[in-house]
Amino acid sequence: MTKLINRLVFKSAFIVLLSACASDPVTEDNAYSGVINPPVTTRPITPPIKPVTPSYKPSYPYDSYSNDYYGSSGNYGNDYAVKNFIRHMVEKHGFSETYLQGLFTQAQRLDSVIKLEGPSSSNSGPARPGSWSRYRGKFLTEQHISNGVDFWRSNASAISQASSAYGVDPEYIVGIIGVETYFGKNIGKTCVFDALTTLSFDTSRRSKYFQSELEQFLLMTREEGYNPRQPVGSWAGAMGLGQFMPSSFRKLAVDFDHNGRRDLWHPNDAIGSVAHYFSRNGWNYKNPVAQPANGSSGSSVIELSTYEGNEYWMVHPNFKVIKRYNNSNKYAMAVHQLAQAIKSRYQYAQVSKN
Repeated sequence: MTKLINRLVFKSAFIVLLSACASDPVTEDNAYSGVINPPVTTRPITPPIKPVTPSYKPSYPYDSYSNDYYGSSGNYGNDYAVKNFIRHMVEKHGFSETYLQGLFTQAQRLDSVIKLEGPSSSNSGPARPGSWSRYRGKFLTEQHISNGVDFWRSNASAISQASSAYGVDPEYIVGIIGVETYFGKNIGKTCVFDALTTLSFDTSRRSKYFQSELEQFLLMTREEGYNPRQPVGSWAGAMGLGQFMPSSFRKLAVDFDHNGRRDLWHPNDAIGSVAHYFSRNGWNYKNPVAQPANGSSGSSVIELSTYEGNEYWMVHPNFKVIKRYNNSNKYAMAVHQLAQAIKSRYQYAQVSKN
C-alpha cells in the first residue's frame, strides 16, 4: 500500500510540473528579440555606421490570434472607439474581428507619446533670434558629415542605382537619411502599433489623422507579412531609415533589393524608397535647390534667423520637394546643406583615393 501511495504522489507532482511549464507566458523580451532598440540621443556616434536589420518574420497569420504571443494585457480591449475602429476594419478591409480584438487587447497606452503630442506650440509667438543657427547646429556637424560619407561609401551601389532609376541627385538621398535617422542609428525604439493606437484614441489634436495612419499600418503589416507588434519607429509612428509614415510606406516604399518584401529598416530598400519619394513629388535632376540672395524681395526668397542676423535664400522647386517630406524651411535647408557638405567630402575622398 505504501509503494502505491508513493507512486500516486510522484505522478501527481509530475503532472503539476508539466502544467506549470505549458502555461508559462512568453515575455516581451523573448517575443521581440529581433526588434532593435537604438539610442535616441543625437550625440556623436563613432563611424562607420552600420544599421542593424530587424529580423521581422513574414507570413504572419492574420486570421488567428494567440494571447500568449503578445505578452501582458493592454488597455484598449473594451474601448468603445476601438470597437468602432475594429468594425470599420472588418467591414472595409476584411480583417478578422477576433484577431483585431485580441491585438488591441494587448495595445499599450504610452504616456510619453501623449506628452509629446501635446498642444501645438506653433502659435506661441515669434521665433527667438538665431533659430536657424540652433537648428543647423544639430545636423551640420563633423560627425554627421563624416558618417554621411561612410554611409555613402558603404551603400554606393544602391545609392547610384536609385539615383539613376528615379532621377534624384544622390547627395539628397543621403542627406534625408542623415537628418531623419543619423544614417540609420536613430530610427526610434517605440512599438509603432502602440504609438499609433495611443495617438488615435488617447489624444484629440490629430486623432483622425492618426486613426487613418493606424488603418494604413494594419494594412501594411498584412501586405508585407509583419507581426504588427514588431515594427519599431518614432513616437509618432514613422518607420525605417527614411522615417515613412504608414500611408507613405504603402504608396511610395519600394522593394529595391528585389527580395520580395519592402523593408525600410534595411538600407537598400530605404535608399530606393527615399529616391522614389522625391521622384514622385517632382524632383528635377541636377537642378538647383537654394542659393544665397541679397535681400528679402521676391516670392521665392526665404528668411532664416541666425545669431549674426538674417540670411536670405532664393529657393527653387527642388527645395519645395524636400518640404513635402517635412514642411519646414529650416528642415529643407538642413537637408540641402548637409547633402552638399557630404557630397563635397565624398568626392574629395574619391579623388584622393585615385
